[in-house]
Formats: sequence, structure tokens, C-alpha cells
Amino acid sequence: MIFIDTAEIIVYGAKGGDGAASFRREKFIEKGGPDGGDGGKGGDVYLVTDPALLTLYDFKYQKEFRAEDGEPGRSQKQFGKNGKDLFIRIPVGVIVADLETQTVVDMDKPGMKLLVARGGRGGKGNARMATATRRAPRFRELGHEGETRRLRLELKLVAHVGLVGLPNAGKSSLISVISKAKPEIAPYPFTTRSPVLGIVKKGEQSFVVSDVPGLIEGAHEGKGLGLTFLRHVERTKVLAIVIDAAAIDG
Repeated sequence: MIFIDTAEIIVYGAKGGDGAASFRREKFIEKGGPDGGDGGKGGDVYLVTDPALLTLYDFKYQKEFRAEDGEPGRSQKQFGKNGKDLFIRIPVGVIVADLETQTVVDMDKPGMKLLVARGGRGGKGNARMATATRRAPRFRELGHEGETRRLRLELKLVAHVGLVGLPNAGKSSLISVISKAKPEIAPYPFTTRSPVLGIVKKGEQSFVVSDVPGLIEGAHEGKGLGLTFLRHVERTKVLAIVIDAAAIDG
């Protein structure tokens, strides 16, 4: 699977259901009053962090997400059903930026839930439009549109220890020995082209190790794979510098 750590998406809160315009119809009642019910509320859109996800790959092909619309109101003052909320799963460690409001939220804990687009209110039925001077309104209110938000997602992996060093310093070999991670290992530079996470267990204790692509002189100028992957060790509590002892003179 391709490792993707940035994405831009559009989320739509759903439209509220239209109110109904109807009148009571019963035997022996010639002129029943208005009985149109209200429309249901449109569904909201949430982002939810899921520890099982490690990349934003799901957003490579799907860029737009929409909750379920509210149902229209019905006669006999029956309200329409509310639309279902939409929950979009993202990895732990995603920074969410609203491109319009410039609001930024760091989703750095498992199970976090963030409301990103509210659904629209349902329209009023004509039963609720009646007044003392207007007892038989023949109109209703349409459902309100939901919010639209353009979001930028940037993943910063959450690990306890980050392994950094030159290409072919042995970072991938180390993480494959101390954990069950299976990175590609080969005798040429930049074998690791995306971050690799491994879980190290000792008794009942465990911690997460991150192996990022190797750094070379001039990486800040874009040489090699550049510095973009360093965002994945920003959250680490410990940085382990891996050095190839065989490459040290003397």
C-alpha cells in the first residue's frame, strides 16, 4: 500500500428534510386544519481517530463525503426521520485544518471525535405555520442546507522512539530485529521510502518505534528524499541516532 500522509477533502453536512403542507382529512370533517409535519434534520459529519489506520490512503481516490439527508415531513403532523450522521475514520496523529476558517485541531489520541460539518435543520410543516390570523396556511418551509467544509489532513505518526540516520545505517535491520515489522532491507540507499512502525514488547510493557527514510547532506534543499518525513518523529519522546559502525574510520 502506498504511504500517503497528506490529503485535502470536502465534507458536506446533509440537507434537512422539507416540511409538509397537508390538511386533516377525516370522515364527517369537511375542513380539517393544517397537519403537515416538520422535516428531519440532516446528518452531521465527524472525523474519528482509529488506531488501526496508519496512512491517509483511503483519501487518495475519495475526496468528497456527504452525510444522509433528513426525510421530509408527512401528514398527520408526522416528523420526517433525521438523516444518519457520517463518521470518517482517520489515523491517530492527524492534524485537521479548515481551509476557510483556518481552525486547526490535532487529533492525537485514539477514539477522538471531531464535528466538521453540521447538517441542516428540517423545514417546518404547515401545522407549525398556523397563527391566530392565519389558520390554514398552504405553504411549508423547505429544509436548510448543511455546512460545507474544505479540510486539509496532515498525518504525523505517533511513536515513542524515532530512528533516524544516514541511508543504509541499519535502521530497518534494527526495527526488524526488535519488533515484528517487516521493512524492505537491501544494500542500496533509500530502501525505506516511507515510515515504518514497529511495536517492541518486553513482558507486559510495550512501545512503538518509527523508522523514517535516511537523511543525507543537503536534505534541507530537497536532496535525497528531503525532510518531509521528519514530521513523523516530531511526536516521539526519544530520538535514536543509528550509526553504521563499519563505516567509521579507525
